[in-house]
Amino acid sequence: MRRPALLVLPILLVTLMLLPGAEAPAQAPPEVKLRFGGSDPGRGLLDRTTLRLVELSEKKSNGRLKWEYFCCDQLGGDIAQIEQMMANSIQGYGDVLDWWAHWVKDFSIFGWGFAFRDNDHFNKFLESPTFKEMADRLRAQHGLRILAAGPTEPRMLWSKKPISKLDDMKGMKMRVPEIKAYLMVWETLQTKPSRVTWGEVYLAMKTGVVEGAEGPISATYGVKFHEAAPNGYLTNHIISSSHITMNEKAYQSLPADLKKVVEEAARESVVWASGEAKSLADETLKKMRAEGATIGTLDTRPFQDKLREAVGKAEAEGLWPKGLWQKVQDIK
Repeated sequence: MRRPALLVLPILLVTLMLLPGAEAPAQAPPEVKLRFGGSDPGRGLLDRTTLRLVELSEKKSNGRLKWEYFCCDQLGGDIAQIEQMMANSIQGYGDVLDWWAHWVKDFSIFGWGFAFRDNDHFNKFLESPTFKEMADRLRAQHGLRILAAGPTEPRMLWSKKPISKLDDMKGMKMRVPEIKAYLMVWETLQTKPSRVTWGEVYLAMKTGVVEGAEGPISATYGVKFHEAAPNGYLTNHIISSSHITMNEKAYQSLPADLKKVVEEAARESVVWASGEAKSLADETLKKMRAEGATIGTLDTRPFQDKLREAVGKAEAEGLWPKGLWQKVQDIK
């Protein structure tokens, strides 16, 4: 006769939880907390790609995984952030593949002008045994695992003065990042390269410290290159990229199911970026024209000829192993 009374306590608890002002049961804290760094300013395509990885992996893990996300050079420039990832003080980082050339010189090929014909060519190289060996070396020697990578936008040129041919650029003070391949490219094209960090380029062009700069279409809009140097040219000299990379020890410390989560989220984010790049570039060009930029094209065949002739010199100076450029060209 006492059994019905046993039902009272569970019913009472549920009722109390449903009352206004009643507190919901506390959620379990995440099992894994990680830190992610990015350097793309102004919520550009690269920043949106890495932020997508963060959001997707947290969602796919049902809250078991939580990233502390730092965008826009909050943790320093690219090299500083990569060094932090090597030390495992941050566990993830995403930007362009070219930066890995500081540690595995083969990655310099991504910064060489006209090395890739189009996005399809780029993707085929990423699927090749040659790229797999490069990525394996980065992981084995430096503890960095590339989870996913892909092509995004072509890079374009900006100049304070109008340009109609390659000879017009002779002696021009050209901004380059701290990547040797870029320096050699613009030396080969007879400009005077100067290393300036991305966030300082606008002011450098405004004040005449440099007279030209280049970058992915939407990224240059994010930092207002078109306001400092209103002459833009769709040279497509380099196909830019996106990647998402993790510290290997941090990756290996994850349970098997969370490893799968971050891998899937990374692949989905990079594929999204590749698909987004074309429409974003077209939309950005319209905005820049509407804001007063003059955007045209140049005959890039002289650019290509000079850079093809300089491949032997680049290989002789150890920019990348001899024959790598030809391996890339042989991919059909």
